[in-house]
Amino acid sequence: MWLQIAGFTALPHLGGLYGGYLTRKEVDTWYPTLKKPSWRPPNKAFPVVWTCLYTGMGYGSYLVWKELGGFTEDALVPLGLYGTQLALNWAWTPIFFGAHKLKWSLVEIVLLTGTVGATMMSWYPISRTATMLLAPYLGWLCLATSLNYCIWRDNPEEKEE
Repeated sequence: MWLQIAGFTALPHLGGLYGGYLTRKEVDTWYPTLKKPSWRPPNKAFPVVWTCLYTGMGYGSYLVWKELGGFTEDALVPLGLYGTQLALNWAWTPIFFGAHKLKWSLVEIVLLTGTVGATMMSWYPISRTATMLLAPYLGWLCLATSLNYCIWRDNPEEKEE
């Protein structure tokens, strides 16, 4: 049991570590050149927030997996949505910080936020606790989507010819 808890809880952090690696250089070089809204969180808040969010979502996925008896047919939709949102989560950082594609990162984070909402809806009948563990994540994504929108709006991308 403890091995499964640790595995499910650690899994989201793998993408977070990769994202942190990609972000580290860009936070000091490219990101400061962008116009950002005054209400944005400080850079030092992001690793702390993401550590908490990744831990919560990972443990929530364990609760759903356990309640459904593992990777069963009943688990296909709730854990499939979870896996989809996790892949979308991991993809945002390379799009925004790696490729500097502000518009595509906005499209991606809107899809991510919707997928997290769908994941929560699929989890609710299975485990309300797991669903509530995703609530702070959804709230943070709403803030992050607003921030991504403002950055895209205020920093026109150069048109490629």
